[in-house]
Amino acid sequence: MNEHFIGIDISKDYLDIADSATQKTWRTSNDETGIADLTKRLSTPAPTLIVIEATGGLETPLASALAANQLPVVVVNPRQVRDFAKATGQLAKTDTLDAKTLARFAAAVRPELRQIKDQETRELAALVTRRRQLVEMLSTEKTRLKQVSKPILQNVEIHIAWLKNQIREIDQDLSKTLKRSSVWKENDQIIQSVPGAGPVLSVNLLANVPELGTLNRRQIAALIGLAPLNRDSGTFRGRRCIWGGRASVRSTLYMATVTAMQHNSVIRTFYQRLTAKGKPFKVAITACMRKLLNIINTMVKNRTQWNENLILGA
Repeated sequence: MNEHFIGIDISKDYLDIADSATQKTWRTSNDETGIADLTKRLSTPAPTLIVIEATGGLETPLASALAANQLPVVVVNPRQVRDFAKATGQLAKTDTLDAKTLARFAAAVRPELRQIKDQETRELAALVTRRRQLVEMLSTEKTRLKQVSKPILQNVEIHIAWLKNQIREIDQDLSKTLKRSSVWKENDQIIQSVPGAGPVLSVNLLANVPELGTLNRRQIAALIGLAPLNRDSGTFRGRRCIWGGRASVRSTLYMATVTAMQHNSVIRTFYQRLTAKGKPFKVAITACMRKLLNIINTMVKNRTQWNENLILGA
């Protein structure tokens, strides 16, 4: 009877808040003053759960401030909340209505609390994101290089050289950042001890999966979006597929798995066994991605480096 749930809709300038218990809504500024006042107001009494949407980084200062004050905050996928709103007949959309929907979503679904990234982890994640953006731009420019006319060929070549230099500088910053933390340094060594898991996968996992080593194999697979989802209805049995999760981590894990299939005997043998059973390539490599992730998760949890004899039973 004493439970109450808070939904907070975030925009660039404002925070719209709704309380499921009192049905009250109010607005405050989305800045340091507004966030500090809101955090203080929500602290007594503390709500059962606070739900906010992921909004491309706008949610980070608020989520961090709430978590730092030991308030139970969860950042959820906007698609989940929108689907919930449609399912409950809430088709209209305003900032206030969105806050109310978030509060109802919190009360009905009660999404699981997850670890919030601390400041250093957010900085590492920012570097990882920027590196990915630079790599994507480099790939685009390399493709463009084959198509452009001579007048702009030199311009593209100069941009490619600049992008490569920026990526090298980001890699240096990532290396320095990892060395500042003894925990990160140890985890980085554990992850990179796995054949096929290089520095790119390591920094992505450390930056974007702070839960690594704290979840079981099913939870970590679902978190990244590698858990096969059923598509059955009546007597129909649909093909299982993966969905959602952390796409940027999954794409990096894919490339690491391709390398591991060549240089990691455990992953290579597992892949060969699946293909021998007639499994399609996509099914087999997804299973290998899941196995590689579970191996790394277990190693981080147990603080052990790669040992093929121990991993064979994983």
